[in-house]
Amino acid sequence: MENVSRLDHRRVVITGCGAVSPLGLDINELWSGLIAGRSGIRAISRFDTADFTTKIAGEVHGFEPEQYISRKDARRMDLFTQYAVAAALQASEQAGLRIDDHLATRAGVIVGSGCGPSNLIQETVKRMLEQGPRRVSAYAAAATSVDNPSAEISMLLGAKGPSGALVTACATGNSCVGESMRAIQNGQADVMLAGGSDEPVTPMDVAQFSSAKVLSQRNDAPEKASRPFDIDRDGFVIGAGAGVVVLEEADHAIRRGAPILAELVGYGATTDAYHITAPDPTGAEAKRAMLMALEDARADPSEVDYVNAHGTGTRFNDATETRIVKSVLGERAVTVPISSTKSMTGHLIGAAATVELIATVYCILEGRTPPTINCDNPEDPDMNYVANTAQSHDVRLALNNSFGFGGHNAVLAIRRWEDT
Repeated sequence: MENVSRLDHRRVVITGCGAVSPLGLDINELWSGLIAGRSGIRAISRFDTADFTTKIAGEVHGFEPEQYISRKDARRMDLFTQYAVAAALQASEQAGLRIDDHLATRAGVIVGSGCGPSNLIQETVKRMLEQGPRRVSAYAAAATSVDNPSAEISMLLGAKGPSGALVTACATGNSCVGESMRAIQNGQADVMLAGGSDEPVTPMDVAQFSSAKVLSQRNDAPEKASRPFDIDRDGFVIGAGAGVVVLEEADHAIRRGAPILAELVGYGATTDAYHITAPDPTGAEAKRAMLMALEDARADPSEVDYVNAHGTGTRFNDATETRIVKSVLGERAVTVPISSTKSMTGHLIGAAATVELIATVYCILEGRTPPTINCDNPEDPDMNYVANTAQSHDVRLALNNSFGFGGHNAVLAIRRWEDT
């Protein structure tokens, strides 16, 4: 397959990863939790759930923003911004990235969110109603914007290139990474920090998703509630966190001796134009996004060694994704491992795709695929959903699927780095 628009001289590599998740506060805790098949889903502790039908979530525990920023700066930020800043600084540290005056105009930030600053919005409205409009913070206008993480990260690191936020619901992380890849390929930047962040474990967000009837109500067994590709699934489990990666033009990374973790080789984005919450049952556009990512990578489906599935645990999403993967991979679909890490983290909404991208990068590095836990009664017994236990696989090329409300589909292709 060949895409003549691809700029071969601008290869894009991943040199740093950072994550805050229900499994831990950095990538080491995330990866070790995933490989161990550990669930981060518990009873909600952040608010009283007495009146809620869903009482469980993948919360972030033990996060201390002062490890990354001053208490004064943290006070003006919503939690989703704090998580994003932490993940970005982690990723920069792993990449050994220091943005000096020479690099500043060639470094950008695109970090999005599905739900945005829900906590701060709810707190601000409550304060205004109870104490009056003069009690609204002077920083609220900026801090309650979905692009606030990108602004804060840019200021902290001194990145003066393209910045902003993309919002494509649950596909947000892949969209931000994919478009950041394009910015490097097109010569607009040499370095981009990209990803997604969300803290939707709030009364309003849980109520909204509950009303949409997409959340699991397996409240008596939280660790068993997220069940992608299992016949007994009853909805997804909402979760919180952030994922940010450092993308670099390959020669730039090589010149400065950066650790190259993997190469980002393909990106496909499409829209169902079908329904605001339900996926198109034909899966036509989601499939096209997978094929576009492979075409962009100049790869054949026969080369795919692993698929990190969108795998939410909702009945229609999982069934549609299984059909899509089988259609794209053909006879190999029953042997290629396909797993959903949402079974352990819950659905991190805007952060989900980038956290899953990071997991996919580590699959390539470590030769192990994380499991889909709670997949006790698989919908398609012929498929290798990596049920319950991690598996060893030589992964050279992988796909990361993300499909969101509104019909947004975004798929990334990631390849083992080879300097050829």
